[in-house]
Amino acid sequence: MRFAIGDLIFYGEAGVCRVEEIVEKEFLGELRACYRLSPVYQSCTIFTPADNEAVFMRNILSPEEAQAVIDSIESIEPEISKTTSPRELTERYDKMIKTHDCNEYMKFVVSFHIKKKLLAEQKKKISAIDERFLKKVEDLLYGEIAAALGRDKIATKLMIQERVQAL
Repeated sequence: MRFAIGDLIFYGEAGVCRVEEIVEKEFLGELRACYRLSPVYQSCTIFTPADNEAVFMRNILSPEEAQAVIDSIESIEPEISKTTSPRELTERYDKMIKTHDCNEYMKFVVSFHIKKKLLAEQKKKISAIDERFLKKVEDLLYGEIAAALGRDKIATKLMIQERVQAL
């Protein structure tokens, strides 16, 4: 078993989940060890085989790692995509989300903020695709950092946004 009952893990696009139970359950005709997960920021239950390789699972960041992600804000080199192709943007953002890497998520948040500032100077607005992916990334990023630091997700979001806006 990679995880124990009570562990907080990062599970696919559900984000932070608590391992509530490890049970034997039948999957595809065979008995397998499964985790019963409770997403921390959603009201549902997820059952997944312990050896599931189709969905990404890992321990959440340690408090030190979470603080290092926050402390990296000022040193992040933003990447502003020049493409306006919805398909290219969607592919790029999907690929970034699938890294499940908080450093990449933070880089996206900082880049989004800079891109929004630049567009505002040109009297333009950010695209709906950018907004949609920002929401998804923020949910995953702020949820994991808040859980790692034992803080409230909304307070964590506000604290990070304040640091990003100061750039």
